[in-house]
Amino acid sequence: MKSILFSIGDFDFTVDHVIGLSILVLFCWFLNSLLIKWLVPKLTNKKDVSNAYLKDVIRQISILVFLIFVLLTIVFLDINQVVFKTEDFDYLISHFINLLITIQLLRIVFWFVSNLYIHDYYSSRDEKEKIGFDAEKDAVEQESTVNRVFRYILSVLAILFVLNLFNIDLSLYENTLENGRTLSFKISNILISILIFLFAQLFVWLFIQIILYSVYKRRKVDKGAQFAINQLFKYVVFIIAFILILDNLGLDITILLGGAAALLVGIGLGLQQTFNDFISGLVLLFERTVAVGDVLEIGPIVGTVKKIGLRASSIETRANITMLVPNSKLVQDNVINWTHFDDKVRFKLSVGVAYGSDTQLVKKILIEVAKKNPYVSQYPAPFVRFNEFADSSLNFTVFFFSRNVIVIEDIKSDMRFEIDKKFRENDISIPFPQQDVWIKSKPKE
Repeated sequence: MKSILFSIGDFDFTVDHVIGLSILVLFCWFLNSLLIKWLVPKLTNKKDVSNAYLKDVIRQISILVFLIFVLLTIVFLDINQVVFKTEDFDYLISHFINLLITIQLLRIVFWFVSNLYIHDYYSSRDEKEKIGFDAEKDAVEQESTVNRVFRYILSVLAILFVLNLFNIDLSLYENTLENGRTLSFKISNILISILIFLFAQLFVWLFIQIILYSVYKRRKVDKGAQFAINQLFKYVVFIIAFILILDNLGLDITILLGGAAALLVGIGLGLQQTFNDFISGLVLLFERTVAVGDVLEIGPIVGTVKKIGLRASSIETRANITMLVPNSKLVQDNVINWTHFDDKVRFKLSVGVAYGSDTQLVKKILIEVAKKNPYVSQYPAPFVRFNEFADSSLNFTVFFFSRNVIVIEDIKSDMRFEIDKKFRENDISIPFPQQDVWIKSKPKE
């Protein structure tokens, strides 16, 4: 006969229960110590993790172990009571404890993946390559995006677990089609469709940032080619994801494609320009006459290509204003690409000096000013051309190469200031336009 220590209602607490609970306490204490003293240091070894972050994750692990202890205690003591019930399902205490354990576990998984792997990946990569400000900003945005996607994935998984745990997968719409397929819009179907889309985003990030990035670095692929390959890869992955989503919802892809073909004919007539821009975007990605990072001159506007989208491209002007240009305009119109083959561009700056000036000294000053400017390329070297003997001045032009196309007007301005200073120091004057008027009087008769 079991020794009963005390009774609460119909429940008798025995010595066996004390022994069992003692074993559970030792087990959970050992599990907590194992996770905190062995697993956490091993995962965070040589990682840039602050003490505040470590304390936070240790606290989260302790909460998780405590919830596991509560669940095991409920099962061991056989006190898994019904909280409330419906016609179809009994909601037990263990269901809610399982829910809390799942949420806590997902929080810990997100912390480890976000802080120790995603952040560490970008930090170590940036340290090795010593990237600039723009690249660092882009890396921060990518890290934030993938963290957000990963958080959404874990959230959707948690909701799916809740639906399955509490048996509340409601059907929003369900219909059997003529071909025998069932068109079902359950909550779980919709969540799985969202999950497919999020996994597609995560897969795109993993493939581009880890696999393709190393290939680009090893083969020294230029930025424009990287963008084109990345965009095409994204299109393929998301098209496959879209097909999987439709199949998950019970839609027949063949019927949909057949109907879409007929529909697109009608839509195409009304949206010719949109389709023209779409096809032009694909042409730009394949042909790469215009690529991300190129400096374009479109009419009076000069700017850098930041993104080539499906319909329009984003160009950042010298005034730091984003201009959206339809892709068809970049394909069909006359567009000057300043950096298509080489990012070094030749510029010129003209100046006139007064008659009687030392032309060799003028040439020397102009070349000296050009060479002293830090944004002027030393090869090919700057050179001066004596253009003409004009009406009021001797006209010279200094030619120089520079990679700083966007701020070239500021560079020219600095050079003009320096030229004016040097001319004043050497008594070389820049004449203003003038004409001598001779008035001849009519001879007296």
